[in-house]
Amino acid sequence: MVHPIRLYDTLSGEVRPFIPRVSPRVGLFVCGLTPYAEAHIGHGRTAVIFDVVARALRRWGYHVFYVQNVTNLDDRLIARGNEERRDPMELAEFHFQGWLRAMDQLDARAVNVYPFATDYIPEIIDQISTLIRRDYAYAVDGDVYYSVAKFPNYGRLSGQRVEALRAGAHVEVDPKKRAPEDFALWKSAKPEEPAWPSPWGPGRPGWHIEDTAITGRLLGDQYDIHGGGTDLKFPHHEAEIAQAEGASGKSPLVNYWMHAGMLTLRGEKMSKSLGNVVGLDATLKAYGPEVLRFFYLNANYRSPLNFEEGRSLEEARESYATLSQPYRRLREELLRGGLTRPGRELPPEVAKTATELPARLDDVLAEDFQTRESIAALFGWSRMIQEWSPKLTSLSGAALVTLGAPYRWAAEVLGLFPERTGGKAPAEFSTLVQVAIDARARARARGDFAEGDRIRQSLLDAGIALEDQGSETRWQWKREGGG
Repeated sequence: MVHPIRLYDTLSGEVRPFIPRVSPRVGLFVCGLTPYAEAHIGHGRTAVIFDVVARALRRWGYHVFYVQNVTNLDDRLIARGNEERRDPMELAEFHFQGWLRAMDQLDARAVNVYPFATDYIPEIIDQISTLIRRDYAYAVDGDVYYSVAKFPNYGRLSGQRVEALRAGAHVEVDPKKRAPEDFALWKSAKPEEPAWPSPWGPGRPGWHIEDTAITGRLLGDQYDIHGGGTDLKFPHHEAEIAQAEGASGKSPLVNYWMHAGMLTLRGEKMSKSLGNVVGLDATLKAYGPEVLRFFYLNANYRSPLNFEEGRSLEEARESYATLSQPYRRLREELLRGGLTRPGRELPPEVAKTATELPARLDDVLAEDFQTRESIAALFGWSRMIQEWSPKLTSLSGAALVTLGAPYRWAAEVLGLFPERTGGKAPAEFSTLVQVAIDARARARARGDFAEGDRIRQSLLDAGIALEDQGSETRWQWKREGGG
């Protein structure tokens, strides 16, 4: 049974129970990079937030298909390519590979597919053709525009009024448009720019249309969650709604809109176009991925997060050290003595708290993915472990692993404590498990099945389940708590 969730939906402005369209399947789309330059730490925040969303949903029994697009061709890529005398799509590939390396360091690996915009040209042309046929779009001299006036709900997500978008307000006047607020779906070819054939002449897609063409192909006309930064609500996400619902005739495009707050630098939005950015790669090198990931998650995901150079990450490093030091003490003691070492067992009330805390952490996070509250609960547990520190040397291996249950939850869901991120055990821990498995095999070989059963139960008490497959024995972590 899947875990119940409550989720803030930007469109309704309410925290609502999360009900997938076809449970337990969940379609998740998050607006990704336009990789015309190195990613900055603001990009990293959005990626980590939705990495946790996908991790948690999967832990709670949902089958998540997570799509994050890559805009590998647009005006900014063309301009930067001209500056650097490089092919814009080759430039996009270069920076995207850097992004993947950064995501690997941050352990943000939940995305199933990164579709490139230019791989979906047929779908883009087909969706534009449908919009023209349904009278939501019009072609002028090789360009195609969306007629905003045809879509009455335009502006509902962001709270923008179409009247505010008239000439002289927020949009550039283009004599080809029927109205200033209309936006481009297809741009006619310019000399020495990449172009594809279309019914309206050679050209390339506008920015907004790629996302709805991609999601229509991979997730269907309607899906569950659309995520991205708050800066994308207008005009990008408004345009997506207008395009997709205009083409399909189905509403709503998605059931839940999730928007991550902006990372600001000295109170201003961090933006490559403004030049006030802090590079992701340099920050990872200076502070490490664990500290940066902790910095991102120790805040409400919907709120702006201010970054102060020379202060924010130093404070995060100190806090993360305080949180993780008791865990590392536990881990060192376990590695020293082994999973099956004899020793004292935990008092029943402590064992009960340790065993039940992961389920309580699930409940906290399931209330609109409040990672800060989850981390606060982990701090409470770390303080308790710190108080127990003098007693750790006398505890059994199973008792030590029981105390580590909340940390294993944090590794699986929040991606903290990298020795076990992604549900994988560290190499030395795997070695200890294998030693116990080999001891069990030897006991069984000599006919001492009672000893073999004792070792198996000891591992099970420590949260490790064995599965015999012929002559081979495999192991995996039991899932903590419920859900």
